[in-house]
Amino acid sequence: MRLKISCNLKFEISTPTPFILMLRPRSGSQQWVEHQEYEIKPGTPVFEFTDHYGNLCQRLIAQCGLFAISTSSVVVTSDYSDEAYGAEFVEIQNLPDSVLSYLLPSRYCESDCFNELAVHITQDQLLGYNQVAAITNWLRSTISYIPGSNNEPLSAIQVNNNGYGVCRDLAHLGIALCRSLSIPARIVVGYLHNLQPMDMHAWFEAYIGNRWYTFDATQLGSPGGYVILGLGKDAADVAVFNQFGPSVFPIEQQVRVEQI
Repeated sequence: MRLKISCNLKFEISTPTPFILMLRPRSGSQQWVEHQEYEIKPGTPVFEFTDHYGNLCQRLIAQCGLFAISTSSVVVTSDYSDEAYGAEFVEIQNLPDSVLSYLLPSRYCESDCFNELAVHITQDQLLGYNQVAAITNWLRSTISYIPGSNNEPLSAIQVNNNGYGVCRDLAHLGIALCRSLSIPARIVVGYLHNLQPMDMHAWFEAYIGNRWYTFDATQLGSPGGYVILGLGKDAADVAVFNQFGPSVFPIEQQVRVEQI
C-alpha cells in the first residue's frame, strides 16, 4: 500500500518556546519512505537527532507569533497486519538485549498490578501470540473506544477503572497486561489509513516468536496501512510534539492519509 500522509500544526507562541517534535517517519523493516517534505514557518533553525528508541526527533525554539509546521511523506507499507496464531512465547533468557526494557513497568503501564487479570483473560490460551490476541479481544469487548474522550494520557489502571478511553489508553492497558505475563510490549504512534475520525493514532506491538507483531483493539480484523512515527515504552516516549515552558496547544491541527 502506497500512502501519502500529512500533518499540519499551527500554534500561537507568546514567549520563545523550545519544542521537540517527532513528525518524520523513517524507513525500516515495516515501511519504506519514498519522499518527504517538512516546512516550518517562520524559518527556524532545526536540529535532528535519533533517540534511544530509534525515533527521528527534531528540536527547535519557536519564536513569538504564529508558528506553523507542515509535513508530508509518501510511504510504502503493508496492506495487512501479520497474524501468527501459535507463535511461541520467548523465554526471558532468550530475548534480545534491546527488548528487555519492554518487560518493565513504566509511567503509564503499571504491569506489576495486572498479573491476576491477565492470567484470567488468557486462561487456556497457548503461551505467546494467542495470549496477546485474547488480551486484544478482551480490550475490544470490555473497554469502550471513544475518540476525543480525553486529551491527557491515562495510565493502565485509570483506563481499566474508567472502562473507556482513546486509542492511546487502550494501548496502555494492553501493554500492561502483556508485560505482566512477561511478554515484551511497546506503544507505537503514527498514522492509519481509513481511521475514523482521522487523527494521529496509537496501537501496540508485542514480541512473540522472535519478532514484533501489531495489535490494535480499536480496529477489527487485521487492517494494513499503518505508518510508524515513533515507538517507546508508553505515551511519554512518543508525543508528536513536546514543548517546554508555558503550556501551548495547537490552534489548528490537520491530519490526512490517502492511498495513491
